[in-house]
Amino acid sequence: MSTPSDLDSGIFWSLVRRLAGRFSFVIDAVAMWYAMCDEETPWWARCAIAAALVYFVTPIDLIPDALPGGWVDDAGVVSTALTTVRAWVTERHYAQARRALGVGA
Repeated sequence: MSTPSDLDSGIFWSLVRRLAGRFSFVIDAVAMWYAMCDEETPWWARCAIAAALVYFVTPIDLIPDALPGGWVDDAGVVSTALTTVRAWVTERHYAQARRALGVGA
């Protein structure tokens, strides 16, 4: 089982900077990051988020990211995890994500 400590923040933020503005699911991934770091998020939700984000940053997955359409599976994993933990990814986390990405409200 993945935990928040399994995820390297440098790798995550490097990938986010590279993909920001190219894929709409990136803001969800960043909001999930902030929810995962939030002490008020239950452990099971933090683990589900960590698993999705580990998949997101791993270049070797179902559809390799280097191929055309290679981010479709990553978007699906992030979306599915978000559906599961949506109650714990709050507007505050999205506000943090927008600030981090330099996106307007």
